[in-house]
Amino acid sequence: MRATFPEYVVALATIVGSVLFTIFGGVGIACLPLSLIFSFVRRPKAVITRSQYIKEATELGKKAKELKKAAEALHQEERSGNKGRKWRKNVKAVEKELLLLENDMNALEEMYPQGEKAEATWAFTVLAYIGKLIFGIVGLIVSIAWVAHIIIYLLVDPPLSSFLNEIFIKLDSVWGLLGTAAFAFFCFYLLIAVIAGEMMLGLKLVFITIHPMKWGGTLMNSFLFNVGLILLCSISVIQFCATAFAYYAQATAAQEIFGHTLQSLRGIKYLYKYNVFQYGFVALAILTLFYYALFGWRKRKPTGRFQLSTMYMIFKPLSGRAGEFSWL
Repeated sequence: MRATFPEYVVALATIVGSVLFTIFGGVGIACLPLSLIFSFVRRPKAVITRSQYIKEATELGKKAKELKKAAEALHQEERSGNKGRKWRKNVKAVEKELLLLENDMNALEEMYPQGEKAEATWAFTVLAYIGKLIFGIVGLIVSIAWVAHIIIYLLVDPPLSSFLNEIFIKLDSVWGLLGTAAFAFFCFYLLIAVIAGEMMLGLKLVFITIHPMKWGGTLMNSFLFNVGLILLCSISVIQFCATAFAYYAQATAAQEIFGHTLQSLRGIKYLYKYNVFQYGFVALAILTLFYYALFGWRKRKPTGRFQLSTMYMIFKPLSGRAGEFSWL
């Protein structure tokens, strides 16, 4: 049988998206709930005093001036036409330090709310962290269910159980749309996990430029980047869900396209026959779990909470010639 052109285009897009989905989704399925839980663990326990606030704000001001000087030096180096690999590396380092400085500033504002409604602001801060804990626990249960379902239904041959498929069918028997709603929730959660993994890796490894989505502080390129990522990975999420919930979604158009046609195309079918993406997804989820178990619970020391990094960015002229700087 010959596949139609749209089906083959979808297949190629799915392959590209599946690579990103495996990386970001595998990391995000673990870091999404655990980051919320550990955020509650590391929450500010009480409001700091005014003298502490002034001390920390002064330190932040010093670091901001250092970052400004570093940015100005990079700008001068750019104008001189010296935009090599070293320059790009330094630019990314400055961008990362600026993001960390902004996070420290927001943390300081949380610990010392100001204005006429300072008490109400602190109360909402406490409620927000409680909400993170609740959503983190719920997300952890969903993440465990996802990983367990992948292992016992997709990676084990023959499957030990249809697990979530049976749950959705039983929910449908209780109320017609209940199983469909649960199915949609698990698919949407997987997409949110992809975004969480993308932001986590972009900040930690700095192999892509990331500006986290913030209320009133998100740049347009951040929206475009995240929308593009969602569009690219959404096809892979649909394919992954169609495979994971093949028993529940049988005899549907999605199952026909992503379950039969896609997995039978010449040259592509082996990626799905040997569950390459599923193994990668589970492996990255387990590695992320170990990472958070070892390092995620640690709270940053108060003396180092508002410092730029362990390495300071200092530029100095070389041989007295303008526009040439070195990185120390």
